[in-house]
Amino acid sequence: MSTPQVPSDLAPVDPFDLPEWLGADEVTWHPESGVRTGHLVRGLLAAGEERLACDLLAVDEAWPAPVTDEPARRRAHQAWRHGQVDVVRRDERLTLAVPGTSFTADLVLDALERLARSVGADPDRYAAHLRIGTERRSR
Repeated sequence: MSTPQVPSDLAPVDPFDLPEWLGADEVTWHPESGVRTGHLVRGLLAAGEERLACDLLAVDEAWPAPVTDEPARRRAHQAWRHGQVDVVRRDERLTLAVPGTSFTADLVLDALERLARSVGADPDRYAAHLRIGTERRSR
């Protein structure tokens, strides 16, 4: 039995091509929904008047269908293993691709810390406004 091919819609982003304010200012990430609601949490990075859409994607979610293809999933795992986060563009939005199937507060903070380091920022200059949300249950 062969694994179905899932097209990858994750285009790699060089952190050095991101706005300079991500590395220089106090940055806060604001989710649009609770972080425990699933494999994709849409959000926004903000510093003063600056704004940048930034989502979190748990790349191992596979039901009812895989969220990305195997090469993209492998890149996310490899980056994570090396203390980094896979910074990609998905549907024209900056996205942090991380191992797992869902998010916890700790995983969100780990991903944002890795983003801060990737743009040369001190992680102490990054904050997260977390919405709890309702934990998703398997049915």
